[in-house]
Amino acid sequence: MKNLCVVLTTVSLALSVLIGVVLAKRSGGEEGGKEASSRRILVGLSMDTLKEARWQRDRDLFVARAKELGADVKVLSANSDDVRQVQDVSALIASEVDVMVIIPHDGRAMAKSVDAARAAGIPVIAYDRLITDCDLGLYLTFDNVKVGEAQGRYLVDHLPTPGKGRIVRLYGAPSDNNAKLFKQGQDNVLAPYIKSGDIQVVHEDWVDDWDPQNAKKIMNAAMNRVGNKFDAVLASNDGTAGGAIQALKEEGLAGKRLVTGQDADLVACQRIAGGTQTMTIYKPVSKLARRAAELAVAMAKGEPVVANSSLANGRRDVPSVFLKVHSIDRDSLEILIKDEFHSRADIFGQVNGK
Repeated sequence: MKNLCVVLTTVSLALSVLIGVVLAKRSGGEEGGKEASSRRILVGLSMDTLKEARWQRDRDLFVARAKELGADVKVLSANSDDVRQVQDVSALIASEVDVMVIIPHDGRAMAKSVDAARAAGIPVIAYDRLITDCDLGLYLTFDNVKVGEAQGRYLVDHLPTPGKGRIVRLYGAPSDNNAKLFKQGQDNVLAPYIKSGDIQVVHEDWVDDWDPQNAKKIMNAAMNRVGNKFDAVLASNDGTAGGAIQALKEEGLAGKRLVTGQDADLVACQRIAGGTQTMTIYKPVSKLARRAAELAVAMAKGEPVVANSSLANGRRDVPSVFLKVHSIDRDSLEILIKDEFHSRADIFGQVNGK
C-alpha cells in the first residue's frame, strides 16, 4: 500500500504540472499555438544576479542545454534589485516568451510577476529559490533542508571536541526562502546539542543580500563580543564564509577555526585547499541547470513533466524536483575535479605557488 501511495503521489504531481502546461497553452489561443509551432521556442531567464561565479555557471549551462534542444534563451539579470527584476519579467512577458524561468532575489516580491506571466499564458519555473504566494508551475532546486543538515552534521562531527563547542552562526539573506530552509536543516541537527548545552551559539545574525561585507561586519561584532572564545563559524554559503574568514584573518585566526560554506565556488575551494575554510556543499549545478532547461523546453511544448515531490508556497503545493548534494572538504576535493567542476590547477595552483 505504501508503494502504491508513492506511485499515486508522483502521478498526481506529474498531472498537476501537465494540466498547468495545457492550460497555459490554451490561454494563448489556437492562432498563438500555430505561430509558436512555426518558430524556435523562446525561453525567458530572469536572474537575481550574475555577480557570483556560481550564477554565471548556471546561466551558461542552462543556455547551452536549451540551444541543444532547439530553443533560444533571453537572459536578464536584476543585480539583486527587486524593482528591476519585476521590470525584467514584464519585459520577458512583452517579448512573448513561451516559458519563463525565474531565479528570484526575493521570493515574495516576485509573486505578482509570476501571476502576470500565468495570466499571459506563460508557464513559470522557479529555479533554486521558491517563489511564494503565487500560481507557480514548477520548482527546481537542491534539497535545501538537507544542505543545512549536511552543514550542521559536518560541524558537529568536526568540532575540536565532537558534539561540543561554541559557535557563531551566519544565516543567509532574510529575503531568500532558501536561507530559511538552510537554517531549518542546520537546526534539525543542532537543536539537541544546543538544548543540552553541549553547543552554545555565542553570536548569530542574518546576512543581508548574502553580501560578504555584511558577513564580515557580523563576524567582527561576534569577535568584539566574545573575543577568540569560539570554535567554529557556521556560514550558510561560500560568500558569507569568505567575509567571515577575512575578519578571522585580521585577528590572526584564519585556519584556526572551523568554517562551513556552500556552493563550492572556486575561491572557496582554494581556501579549503589552503586551510582557511573547512568545508563547502557541492551542488552539481551542471545537472540542475541542464535539467531546468530540459523541463522548460518540455513545458513550452506542452509535454508531460514529472516531479518527484511538492512544496507548499502559501497558495498551492508546487510540484518540485529536488537534486542531491555533497559535503566537500580537503579530503574530497577530488570529487569536484572528477566532475570537471573545477580543475586541479585552479584549485591547488595558488597553494603550490604556481
